[in-house]
Amino acid sequence: MVGLSPSFAALLERPDLWRGGALSRAAAPTLGTGFPGLDAELPGGGWPVGALAEILPAHQGIGELRLLGPMLARLSQRGLRLAWIAPPHQPYAPALAAAGIDTAKLVIVRTASAKETLWATEQAIASNACGAVLAWPRAPKYAELRRLQIATEGGRASAFLFRLPQAAEEPTPAPLRIALAASNGGLAVHLLKRRGAPLLHPILLPAMPPAARGKNHHVDRPPAAAAAARDFPARLIHA
Repeated sequence: MVGLSPSFAALLERPDLWRGGALSRAAAPTLGTGFPGLDAELPGGGWPVGALAEILPAHQGIGELRLLGPMLARLSQRGLRLAWIAPPHQPYAPALAAAGIDTAKLVIVRTASAKETLWATEQAIASNACGAVLAWPRAPKYAELRRLQIATEGGRASAFLFRLPQAAEEPTPAPLRIALAASNGGLAVHLLKRRGAPLLHPILLPAMPPAARGKNHHVDRPPAAAAAARDFPARLIHA
């Protein structure tokens, strides 16, 4: 068998390149998810920083915010802002606090149109003023997603878009796409796209402990928007 030339062998050792049968070894920073089984399957061992990720829950409130909870808690405890752009429900402050998230670091942005949502998301990402940006865009086009991905590159924010499950059939420039389904009270995480070999089986995350599921501690689906608004100290901005 003919040996590889020194230049080609050196190319294969570059951390920003990966082979089809392995995870990316890129030196880009990541944030641990708080779930070791998930970290083991994500390039770099966690959520990407300076890149776009898509989360496709089977339905709203399945556990999509609980999935990001450990990371959001660490960022807020480090004093970093968490921007939520056009969330479908009013966040419930007691549940977020119970998850360790400093709600004083949350910035909630309300928008009046899909265009405003995309604009606010891009501005939050490009500002480098946030540790994480979570957005709920309405039927974004590929070119719009590409614009958001470019905005994340080289930045310090982790950016997450929550999209409908039907989006799995559409192309995306985001390097990470995840689908979520319920599984025995926990979550089945399907890695639809990642920098590396495809994962053919879901990652099963455990259900929340009973204490965390107690009355009035719903992170993903608040029981009463009025109570949430009364108790919520985050800044509210209208785009």
